[in-house]
Amino acid sequence: MEFVIIDSSQDGAQAGLPAVASGACRVPDAGAVEAEFAGVDGTLVQRRWAEAAVAVRFEQLAPAAAFPVVPGRRWGPGWWWSATTGRHVMHGSQAMCMQLMVLDRDPQVVGLSARPVRLIWRDPDSGRARTWVPQLFARYADGRALLADCPAASTAAGTRAEHAAAVLAAACAAAGFTYRRLVAPDKAVAANVRWLAGYRHPRHRDAGGLEKAVLEAFTTQRPLMAGAAAAGEVLTALPVLYHALWHGRLAADLIRPLGEHTLVAPGPVTGDGEQEQHGR
Repeated sequence: MEFVIIDSSQDGAQAGLPAVASGACRVPDAGAVEAEFAGVDGTLVQRRWAEAAVAVRFEQLAPAAAFPVVPGRRWGPGWWWSATTGRHVMHGSQAMCMQLMVLDRDPQVVGLSARPVRLIWRDPDSGRARTWVPQLFARYADGRALLADCPAASTAAGTRAEHAAAVLAAACAAAGFTYRRLVAPDKAVAANVRWLAGYRHPRHRDAGGLEKAVLEAFTTQRPLMAGAAAAGEVLTALPVLYHALWHGRLAADLIRPLGEHTLVAPGPVTGDGEQEQHGR
């Protein structure tokens, strides 16, 4: 069988909109879509997607395909240490690394992996075999699952990406999954998340034995620096404070740059995850 490899990392997407074909786009029946993934011994296994989606823990799998190394680009594949899973997740671009940070901070996410599955189908129009490797997989605490791509550009997706997105969206919906092309966060939110990510490791949780004092300093809303000073020595308290902000034990508006006057409050009320990751 001839396979046409379509690399999802090479296509952009229009910010805020799903990447679906602008014209008519026939998609195969979900039962005709195949899934290829790495087995426990590292060899590739191929099963019907409908069966694999139910039986396979994609969040535990190694990548089914390596990230491409593009000559001339300053950014190559790397690793993100996940506070959610306690292990490294591979990424292939700055855009993907940013989305990993956002998902890693989402309290509803319990599992993350990179490129764990290749979906294979036959195009209903041309009859040619097509494949696509989504960049990210996330598992949520309530059992929901997300397959996603992380386009770097805000321009419209290419035709192949649009067609693949339509197929993946239909296949995922049939299996109870969701497929999305993730929109990059606003610049201020991205900068704040990157800053807080530097304090995600557990070693910062109770640095200097100040965790209790820091949390008690913000039982009511107050400016960030004032609370840090009230908790103890500021340079020791700040990493604890940032760690608590990362994990949601404390909350702040991340739409604006973090600073000494940022208002910090007790952790947010439970929500849908989507609201928390943008508004904490």
